[in-house]
Amino acid sequence: MEIIEIKEENKLNDFLAGQKYSQFLQSFPWGSFQERVAGKVFRLGVEESGNLVAAATIVKKVLPMGKNYFYCPRGPIVNSQLSISNYQLALDLLFKEVEEIARKEGVMFMRLEPQLKIENCKLIIEQTLDVQPSKTLVLNLDKSEEELLSQMHQKTRYNIRLAEKKKIKVVETGIESFDKFWQLMGETSDRDSFRLHGIDYYKEMLKVGGDFIKLFFAQHKGKDISAGIFSFFGNTTTYMHGASSDKDRNLMAPYALQWHAIKMAKKMGYKYYDFFGIDEKKWPGVTRFKNGFGGKEINYPGTFDLIFNSGWYSVYKMVRKVRRTF
Repeated sequence: MEIIEIKEENKLNDFLAGQKYSQFLQSFPWGSFQERVAGKVFRLGVEESGNLVAAATIVKKVLPMGKNYFYCPRGPIVNSQLSISNYQLALDLLFKEVEEIARKEGVMFMRLEPQLKIENCKLIIEQTLDVQPSKTLVLNLDKSEEELLSQMHQKTRYNIRLAEKKKIKVVETGIESFDKFWQLMGETSDRDSFRLHGIDYYKEMLKVGGDFIKLFFAQHKGKDISAGIFSFFGNTTTYMHGASSDKDRNLMAPYALQWHAIKMAKKMGYKYYDFFGIDEKKWPGVTRFKNGFGGKEINYPGTFDLIFNSGWYSVYKMVRKVRRTF
């Protein structure tokens, strides 16, 4: 096995597409988006006989006092078909290379979200607070539309049909509709106490567009009352961000929006539909809404920090703890 820098978009995307539940956060276009909104991006891979067996898209992020850290969202990705020894070897190669780059870049740790629990790590690793949710819900789209409906909660099926009766129309649009989307996001954030990214983050995301990032609106009599951003990548469609108006909630537009995206993903040949995060304690209402569609609950190990500079990392943890108390 050998470590490489991944420069070819297809090489990385094809590898990720071949894994179960393709992770768009590790994809080449998502890395390009992160370069515009966050900073420097590194794409590392491990090859065996010319084929990728592991990959990591890593974003360099800035901290106070001139310090930095790496973030590897929903990664690294290692081929699950590898033997246990080769799985460990691939991770060791990645982590050794990242450690070397970290020294050059003034980085004190890497935050990562592995698909499987990491055992026998040669570096110090600590579990930390989740960035991406460690629990999600995934629909298998191999089923027919009738089967997908039958596995839903009765109330969810009722709300989908009610939205159809009320003539809720779902349309695809893009960056030209950003102001309407942002208004709905503001209403949702105020209502459900969600913390938003900055406005430019969403604008840049929608500029990616194409078949990778799509924006849908659910409309009633020409009025936009619900919206969602979805990723279509590899074998998986992912529900990324949703918003809805404080008014007309009785029309059940979010149900129509989800059902439209699910049916589109199925018609386009995607295998899975990922609701991208459930948590009954943190988001009880959103979790009930998503669970109503059925599917399989997926649990990831969580978020971990791979520590390169233990002294500065201790300072970082102390400052972070103090800030969270205010």
